[in-house]
Amino acid sequence: MNRVDKLNKKQKTYMAHVKEFSVEEKLTSLVTLQKIESKLDEIHILKGELPMEVADLEDEIQGLNSRQLRIEEEINGVTDFIEQKKEAIKEAQALVKKYEKQSTNVKNNREFEAINKEIEMQQLEVKLAEKHIKDATDEIAEKAVALEKAKKNIAAKESVLNTKKGELEKIIVANEKEEKHFNKQAAEAREHVDNRLLTSYDKIRKSYRNGLAVVPVERDACGGCFYAIPPQKQSEIRQRKKVMICENCGRILVDEELNKGVTIS
Repeated sequence: MNRVDKLNKKQKTYMAHVKEFSVEEKLTSLVTLQKIESKLDEIHILKGELPMEVADLEDEIQGLNSRQLRIEEEINGVTDFIEQKKEAIKEAQALVKKYEKQSTNVKNNREFEAINKEIEMQQLEVKLAEKHIKDATDEIAEKAVALEKAKKNIAAKESVLNTKKGELEKIIVANEKEEKHFNKQAAEAREHVDNRLLTSYDKIRKSYRNGLAVVPVERDACGGCFYAIPPQKQSEIRQRKKVMICENCGRILVDEELNKGVTIS
């Protein structure tokens, strides 16, 4: 037997072992998955907006912390500037004393005027530095108010965050076991759903806030959008010979008996 014949034989053997699921079995698998994931949706609804609120608060607090750090760095920068100006004042005052001492030993008016100019220049430097210090001190006062406001804001947000986290933690703990149970069931159920149907199911499910992709026909209407289903189409749905779609909302339709027959625990 050549290589091609061996490959053909393996392929035939594989195909013989692949089970071809009926439409009814495919629909049953879909209904099972839908019911499991609807249970998970109920748990997520219990959490409500809390996960998103917690994430938003954490981001907001991170931004406020960055603002606080930036203000503190700015205050430190202005404080360093004030220290530099104080040193400049000391240097200028030292020069004034030096020039005043020299003025007692001048030999002529020209030297006296030159020394006086130097003294006036240093005195102006002192006044300018003092003005810079005053302006910088006012700036620090403003930044201190902003810093205190930022700290209070952070404390308030952290208090709310801790409350929200506590609420979320209680819900998670209360439903943790059940959620794990249904997550496991959902993973197993997905393995039994036809791949093409699963792709369609996921796409439809994402299109609706209630997550319903597979719905029963109830009181002659689609269980998702309540669009009236003609008797002939209802008959085809009950036969379970092919997958039927609601013409209005695009959801997969099943008969009420099949839907009720699928239970999960």
